Amino acid sequence: MDGMRHLPLFDLSIHTPRLELRLPSLAQLDELGDRAAEGIHEEGFMPFLFPWSDVPPAERARRAIRYQFRQWGEWTPESWAAEFAVLLDGEVVGVQGVSAKDFGVTREVGTGSWIGRRFQGRGIGTEMRRAVLHFAFEGLGAEHAVTSAFEDNPASLGVTRKLGYREDGVEIRNRLGRRATERRFRLERTAFSPATDIEIRNLDACLPLFIAPTT
Repeated sequence: MDGMRHLPLFDLSIHTPRLELRLPSLAQLDELGDRAAEGIHEEGFMPFLFPWSDVPPAERARRAIRYQFRQWGEWTPESWAAEFAVLLDGEVVGVQGVSAKDFGVTREVGTGSWIGRRFQGRGIGTEMRRAVLHFAFEGLGAEHAVTSAFEDNPASLGVTRKLGYREDGVEIRNRLGRRATERRFRLERTAFSPATDIEIRNLDACLPLFIAPTT
């Protein structure tokens, strides 16, 4: 899908010392399904509000793939979700998403992610979140980034706190029929240090797809 004149998003990429983030090709999308099928979290634990991963491996792979197609099809400058495939040495390891509604007005993005279990514990989660924060603040001109995680997800909370977010309240959720506390966090542009080791490529042609003109 590289080189699509009417949808240049597939030429956009973010590069860190170890990682490349980009909307996946069909082959990479298939590989992303493999990562989902292999497993994202241990049994008995659910890091997501919608338990999409709590199904057999083949269906988990299909759900991960269908979700990507849905985001592409529903993309507008007023409401978008860039679900970047994360590549380590050319191998897909997971997804780092950044999304917004009415970004041209709010200048606020949200983030979410997952990594295949066999790639966890290597600092990839921190590096890929830092990449999309740099993309949002330095590439798109965001003023705020928000995220959230359940309080029993120390890995996600650790990444968030390491990157300088401040706590922004809690929400009580129904997770699999049980009460669960979700912690919200906010990072302001002034609290984020621009990264000198991250490169954004082919963004200019994509900007109209991220920022709707204001009247």
